[in-house]
Amino acid sequence: MFGIPLNELAYAVAGLIAGGVATGLLAGLFGVGGGAIIVPVIYAVFGLMHVPEELRMPLSVGTSLAVIIPTSIQSFRTHYAKGAVDMAVLKLWAAPVVLGVLVGSGIARYAPPGLFKIVFVAIASLIAAKLFFGSERWKLGDTLPAGLPMRLYGVIIGVLSSLMGIGGGQLASVFMTAYGAPIHRAIATSSGLGVLISIPGAIGFMAAGWPRMAELPPLSIGFVSLIGVLLIAPTSTFFAPYGARLAYRLRKRQLEIAFGIFLVLVCLRFLWSLVF
Repeated sequence: MFGIPLNELAYAVAGLIAGGVATGLLAGLFGVGGGAIIVPVIYAVFGLMHVPEELRMPLSVGTSLAVIIPTSIQSFRTHYAKGAVDMAVLKLWAAPVVLGVLVGSGIARYAPPGLFKIVFVAIASLIAAKLFFGSERWKLGDTLPAGLPMRLYGVIIGVLSSLMGIGGGQLASVFMTAYGAPIHRAIATSSGLGVLISIPGAIGFMAAGWPRMAELPPLSIGFVSLIGVLLIAPTSTFFAPYGARLAYRLRKRQLEIAFGIFLVLVCLRFLWSLVF
């Protein structure tokens, strides 16, 4: 089917559905789009489908951004209903974040596959370290900056998020907590970034991969796999509210440790692929 042996297709379908369940729970729990779990899952599945190495990582990142669209919307709606989202921050970041995503999508067209993995591991490792060992000494200030500095942070978050295939929740959460924001409020606000990042990001990766359509798997539009989107998106969207409700049952330190462990596991997975 679609030029893929049925046994390989069955493994791919099972892996993508399982990844959708984990993605939805993590999206709600941590206020992220779930890309940090989608990217390694899709990367492994595309390996089973014999996608060339130089195309596998950008295809995984682009597909992740497309999947994040409904998941982020569902997660954001749940947090917004609880009144925990700082809309002033989202409005200030809107344009800079989208600009950063477009820049990152442009880089994706010419970047080697190893760049995506290196960015992913470097940023996720810093975030995990902050969560495990963070204290008052990690604070950058008592209140969020305003004006140009805040907008520059938005551009940086947009660029890095598009290269990592994530909704930006991890980066924004750590940034906000470093300026004294409560972690639950930071996570809730960060869930809104997934919407701002995923839509232009997915479109940008479609355009970036368009010249290589002949080399990509069946049912792909540029660097976005429709098979991956159709299997992961509905499952992750369904489970996102359950993760969001769980987040409000955990204490601050429990949430930080759980988030840190999750990021470490993802980093180890990509370090392994870089070395071997």
